[in-house]
Amino acid sequence: MRKTLYLFCSAAPPVFEVAGVVEEAQTRGWDVCLGLTPTAADWLRDGIGGLSALTGRPVRWAYERPGEPEVWPPADALLVAPATLNTVNRWALGLTDTLVTGYAAEAVGRGTPTAVMPCLNTACARHPRFGPSLETLRAAGVRVLYGPEGFEPHEPGEQRSYPWGMALDVADGLG
Repeated sequence: MRKTLYLFCSAAPPVFEVAGVVEEAQTRGWDVCLGLTPTAADWLRDGIGGLSALTGRPVRWAYERPGEPEVWPPADALLVAPATLNTVNRWALGLTDTLVTGYAAEAVGRGTPTAVMPCLNTACARHPRFGPSLETLRAAGVRVLYGPEGFEPHEPGEQRSYPWGMALDVADGLG
């Protein structure tokens, strides 16, 4: 039986590679449910139908309405990647007005194995809330893939490849 991975993506350039990431996760034995921040959903709006076909499930960026059935199976693991400064800080502060931060907060409370890999530049990484947010998530049991053991920030305007393989390797160890 396949395990279910919730893959949650913020609006950072690596989100444009998500179709290939979903395919790789599927080859690793995952049933992938894809969740996006509202801005990431806007960035990918022309490909949402194809991503839904690829996962075999609706791609979501908003909560279901009260009384509507849950369309995803329960998660065996959750990977938030790429995670922007906004997503990391909102999640650590418990701000659950978006599907991504709300489900991520619940995953911690449910004990669902969870990992996050940020994606931000050095200017954003120096924000005084970012380090404490990572520590809050670590203290809550989230595996944080940042620094030498994960994503290393780049200078503003610089583009680097995102270590998706590392993120999926960690997800494999969670599930």
